[in-house]
Amino acid sequence: MLDDSEGVWHKPPIIQEEAVYNLLCHLHTYKSTGPDWIHPRMLRELAEELAKPLSIICPQSWLTEDIPDDWRITSVTLIYKKGRKEDPRNYRPVSLTSVLDKIME
Repeated sequence: MLDDSEGVWHKPPIIQEEAVYNLLCHLHTYKSTGPDWIHPRMLRELAEELAKPLSIICPQSWLTEDIPDDWRITSVTLIYKKGRKEDPRNYRPVSLTSVLDKIME
């Protein structure tokens, strides 16, 4: 990829299959699904099968400057903090993104 501001080529990051496998194996299975409805437990159980394809998709995504549509979806929900529940200032927004998107980060 060519950076117009500097006129230099940037290489895609090298994503090791083993690193992706380790990330998948250490997912917290008690966490909820993202907006793509893929549960971390399923990703963890399929880590061996998913590590290679994900290690290929991630650098390709970097090269094309595009990520899969399902990974872009974000669900924002409000979490109650404290105080009167009628007061909107007593809530904080939480953004739920795809687990696969988080792994790619």
